[in-house]
Amino acid sequence: MSASPHPDSSPPPGSDASFGAHLRHWRQQRRMSQLDLAHDADISTRHLSCVETGRALPSRDMVLRLAERLSVPLRERNRWLVSAGYAPMYRERPIDDPALAMARQAVDRLLQAHEPYPALAVDRHWQLVAANALVPRLLKGVAPFLLAAPVNVLRLSLHPQGLAPRITNLRAWRAHLLERLAQQIGATGDPVLQALHQDLSGYALPATRDGAATDGDLAGIAVPLCLRHGGAVLNLISTTTVFGTPVDITLQDLAVESFFPADAATSAALAALATDASPSNGVGMR
Repeated sequence: MSASPHPDSSPPPGSDASFGAHLRHWRQQRRMSQLDLAHDADISTRHLSCVETGRALPSRDMVLRLAERLSVPLRERNRWLVSAGYAPMYRERPIDDPALAMARQAVDRLLQAHEPYPALAVDRHWQLVAANALVPRLLKGVAPFLLAAPVNVLRLSLHPQGLAPRITNLRAWRAHLLERLAQQIGATGDPVLQALHQDLSGYALPATRDGAATDGDLAGIAVPLCLRHGGAVLNLISTTTVFGTPVDITLQDLAVESFFPADAATSAALAALATDASPSNGVGMR
């Protein structure tokens, strides 16, 4: 069982909270009863109740087992371990740390291999980490302050001085991004993401309704990004790639957003854009 995502999900307890408080928060976040969690973790309901109320101390193995069953992010698992009296287990390093060189190279290769189509890497707060050569070429006309590091990709997309005026299906794309953000908040309880959701929700919607997408080909399949560029409309669909089995907090937080053409005209336009030698906007990476 899992929690219903909601942008108003309560933030995780503070660093001085007891293990029981952390456990109770995430169990409720996932909308699991003590009975359900005890069954999944193969422990008695009585013992789980004692751990949650502080009448019993969990072993290190139990801390990790409960965190696994509740899909607790690695960063929060470190807090669980500390609150239970154990050393943190998972490291968090800058993406340019030598220890992560192979992972960073993998991300760069993925971005470059996706050309002539746009792709970018973001961290857990949707801050831009890296992008391929196509991304800056699509950002002409964006206000410079939105391109100064750290660039927030969601704000860049939905801000009235960002890409929003050029997105012909802004209502649908905005709803899609806010729903994804709400799901992320439901999974993590991150207060930074909650503040971002509130900020983005306050941006004004266009007075007119969205235009038609790609001849209805994508209706009921995916929400496209329909972006006006150079007199044409680029119809794009996106995929998200993450590391499959991360044991480093930075890698767990990293995601690559790749955009594919949804029609032949968009594919041809992007191929032409990739050979365009005109200057493009500089984008500040994290």
